[in-house]
Amino acid sequence: MITSPEDEPENLEQLLEKLSEVGLECDEIRIGDLLDATGRRSFGPVVLLVGFILVTPLSGIPGLPTLMGMLVLLTLGQILFGRSHFWVPAWLTRRKVPRNSLLRAIDWLKPWARKVDRPIRPRLVWMVKGPGLYATVLVCMAIGLVMPATEVVPFSASIAGLALCIYGLAMVSRDGLLALVAWCITVIVPWMLVNQWL
Repeated sequence: MITSPEDEPENLEQLLEKLSEVGLECDEIRIGDLLDATGRRSFGPVVLLVGFILVTPLSGIPGLPTLMGMLVLLTLGQILFGRSHFWVPAWLTRRKVPRNSLLRAIDWLKPWARKVDRPIRPRLVWMVKGPGLYATVLVCMAIGLVMPATEVVPFSASIAGLALCIYGLAMVSRDGLLALVAWCITVIVPWMLVNQWL
């Protein structure tokens, strides 16, 4: 079932709760089912979802960081064309992740999620709406573009995921201060990649 705008997660703890309810009787969960649970009518939750997947051990699944990068590009690119909700190709939504691994990651993150969510509130809203939103979208898309390279650099996918997770939280909670934090973290990923190749 596709989540209505009112039911879309507004913080990390709500996202984890929704993900834990997906595919209760399945060994593997489709990316499309995860998107439906978090909401396909706005873009913040999908960035939050991608960031969550990448910041957990799930990012170690070969090819998954690249798929998540493509998901970011395909969804956020639609903001630039003025779409109010996004479309994702079926071949991408059919890809699956192990449910047991997802649940272990959720259980590990739950205590941290409560701590992270406490200080979040609307502030510096100009960072996540209007021109600020478009700047954030472009940075997230840049992260999506470099995701294939992160598969060969240890921990870089998780750092990129952390930045995306914070960008997603900033978008759903309208917290521009979080967006500024994510901008700072974003600088670390290209630095790691350049250091690896020099």
